[in-house]
Amino acid sequence: MSFTEKEYNELSGKIIDACIEVHRELGPGLMESVYEVYLLSVLKKKNLNPRQQVLLPVVFKGEKLNKEFVIDILVDDKIILELKSVEIILPVHEAQLVTYLKLVDKKLGLLINFNVTLLKQGIRRRINGDLNAV
Repeated sequence: MSFTEKEYNELSGKIIDACIEVHRELGPGLMESVYEVYLLSVLKKKNLNPRQQVLLPVVFKGEKLNKEFVIDILVDDKIILELKSVEIILPVHEAQLVTYLKLVDKKLGLLINFNVTLLKQGIRRRINGDLNAV
């Protein structure tokens, strides 16, 4: 079943609402792993299906290497969440999310930095291709 841009937007809206809820409760300054645990709980309460620490095998020129990337959270098998708790989001953080999107052929990812005063300042949305493409 293909997902439409409208459905991606609705799902990402629910995810962002959950992130805001966690940030309001905890505030900035904690370790990424703390936000991850709280966020998983809130996402489940919103009847979403989050998977944490999803392993992504590294394949180089067709050969599976003895190394894996780790996606922080994958929601409903559609949207990748890369969580941070850093002073500033660097280009390398955004590149990491884009790379994960390409490697697992997902269309939408959210980079969430919880170490900000207002969470909307810490959200980056990245798209891999066209959200309406199958």
